[in-house]
Order: sequence, then structure tokens, then C-alpha cells
Amino acid sequence: MNDIYIAPSILSADFAKLGQEVVEVERGGADWLHVDVMDGHFVPNITFGALVMGAIAPLTKLPLDVHLMIENPERYIPDFAKAGAHLITVHQEACVHLHRVLHMIKEHGVKAGVAINPATPVSSIREVLEDVDLVLVMTVNPGFGGQAFIPSTLRKIKELKELREELGLKNLRIEVDGGISAATAPLVAEAGADVLVAGNAVFGRSDRSAAIQEIRSSLQE
Repeated sequence: MNDIYIAPSILSADFAKLGQEVVEVERGGADWLHVDVMDGHFVPNITFGALVMGAIAPLTKLPLDVHLMIENPERYIPDFAKAGAHLITVHQEACVHLHRVLHMIKEHGVKAGVAINPATPVSSIREVLEDVDLVLVMTVNPGFGGQAFIPSTLRKIKELKELREELGLKNLRIEVDGGISAATAPLVAEAGADVLVAGNAVFGRSDRSAAIQEIRSSLQE
């Protein structure tokens, strides 16, 4: 079993002091930093691009876990790779030529991930599981922070865990994003998730260290 990582999402951070927020969650015990990129087309909201990510990259030693919720992600992969991404995840629903895009990410020296929305079946990415380092299961519909966890997504996490074992992909990470807190973290971890993206559950608390520790402690109960 992989160690379970906690990845605070800067989507929920205070953008007026983003650099400080990044430093605080690193000091607070975060494992990765999740970077939600939205274009106002694939999802309703607009967040930021590679320039902003590149500005915070020198402030942290945490791996930058970039989640592209955008149309035509292949256009922007070089920019995010150059800006310091450790891993770039694209959506199955946004890629006509998914295999090609995933290999484009790797050609830029970055780990590759694929994401699926709540209504998208695991079967849609079965043929690329051996090409990726991570699968991101959206546990809310993408586009907004602070949404409620969708319980039916647990079935997909379990299915992915079984496929990982069946295919012998022991290094494949299963990430979840949406509604993750100390209440839902044990559920997704038991189902097979090993990277937990947490937005409001971390940045919504004044003590980020205590917030991260609360999630981590919930996994031991």
C-alpha cells in the first residue's frame, strides 16, 4: 500500500497572500501542493495560469500537482512544465487524443495523470492506466471549491484499486479531489485513494497545521 499524501489545494487559499499561504501549508505538514487551473470553458470558473504557478514554485519544496481543468490542455503543457510542475493531470473528457497528450506530458520530463469527472466511468481510461503515474477521481463536479462529497464516487475508487492490483501497477497513485475532510478522508482511503486533495478543510482553518493533522489523524482511527 502506498503512503497516503495530503495535497492542499490553493484554489481555496487567500490569493492576496498566496506565497504566504504556500509556506504555511508546507510548514504545516502538507505532502504535495495541488494547483487547480480553470479556463472558464471546461469548467465555469477561471483561476490562474502558469505565470502564477511559476511565481510560487520557488517558495516551496513541495511537489506541484497541477490539475488542468481546461480545454485543449496540450497547448499549455509546455508552459506548466517550464514553470515547475512535478505532475500534470488532464481530464479524459477534455482530450480527444488522450494517449498522445499523456505522452506529451512525459516528453517534457513531468509525471502524467488523468482525471475523470463523477459521471465518467473508469472504463473510459482503462487503456491508458499503464501510461500514467496517477488517476484523479473527482469526488465533486469540477469548477468550484466547497462542494459536498459525492458518495457514489467511492465505487470508482474501489474499482481503480482493483484494476491497479490486477495490472500490477503498484506505483500508480489514486487521487481524490472534492469534499475531502476529516469526515470523508477515511472513506476514500479505505476505498483505495492515497492522495487526498483538501481545499476548504485546510485553507478554511486559521491553523493549517492543525487542519492537516486532523485529516491525517482521521486515517488512523
